[in-house]
Amino acid sequence: MIRLIRDNKGMALILTILIISLIVALTLQFNTSMRSNLVAAVNLRDGVKLSCIARSGFNGALAVLHEDASSGNVDTLREDWAHTKLFSESSPSLFNEGRFILDITDLSGRIQLSQLVDKDGNYNSTQKSLLIRFMNFPEFGLDPEEVENIVDAIKDWIDTDNETTRFGAEDAYYQTLEKPYPCKNAFIEFVEELLFVRGITKELLYGSGEKPGISQYLSPHGNGKININTANILILRSLSDDIDQERAEDMVAYRENEENDLSDFKWYKNVPGMADVSIPDSLLTTSSTYFEITSEGFKGTMSKKIKGVVERKEKTLQILSWKIF
Repeated sequence: MIRLIRDNKGMALILTILIISLIVALTLQFNTSMRSNLVAAVNLRDGVKLSCIARSGFNGALAVLHEDASSGNVDTLREDWAHTKLFSESSPSLFNEGRFILDITDLSGRIQLSQLVDKDGNYNSTQKSLLIRFMNFPEFGLDPEEVENIVDAIKDWIDTDNETTRFGAEDAYYQTLEKPYPCKNAFIEFVEELLFVRGITKELLYGSGEKPGISQYLSPHGNGKININTANILILRSLSDDIDQERAEDMVAYRENEENDLSDFKWYKNVPGMADVSIPDSLLTTSSTYFEITSEGFKGTMSKKIKGVVERKEKTLQILSWKIF
């Protein structure tokens, strides 16, 4: 009988230890769960703050573009919308914690893919020549045959028929791929779509090493008229066979001189040595309609970015696309 009582005491001790161990384990698990929930709540709070900071920058850009529309129809890189660095540098003063970096890009200074094909599905000869001249630049490392094939493939991606243009590509090609998909046969909505077009690689679109990507010089939006006041130097070189690197640099220097009038797109003829250069009037403008706004909010080591495309008509702004990442 005494031996049985001693065994019960041993069992009670073991049971007590097990209960205490269970309580400790549950307490640690509860503590871990609470810490995880706390971290998640803090991250959610900071994510909301970052979204608000980035949105503030985006809305500030909209205000700048709206104000610019009130000052006239001529758009140049001398205007406030083209100088967002100062706006970004002053952003920390707008918040108790956090800041944003803002960038506004004039898409009207790029080659506009929507105008490569007319309403009947045929090439727009002026736009085709512009795109071919651009893609033949040695910076992209393509041979003339590759360029012709890629441009034909872009046309086939855009036009509404299913007839292959020379060495382009339609469903007959895309449906035989390892992961088949249909040819869009509609206007390009985002430059990233070009990755689906035959002959266009990630390296060509986004660049690699010392080679630039073509994406930064193209836009799906526009009426085909390039703003000569804001176009990148590679786009300026694309405007005519007679414009080489030196002349393009002279054009940039001319438009940076605030004493020069840029209201008439034919100002390029005033650049020394360019009086005889001819660019189709249908290709040029001095006003811009489409802009890309990028606003990135920062708080500590965290960041959140907003990117959107805006169409500006007179004093009206319409957001065409919006992406948060």
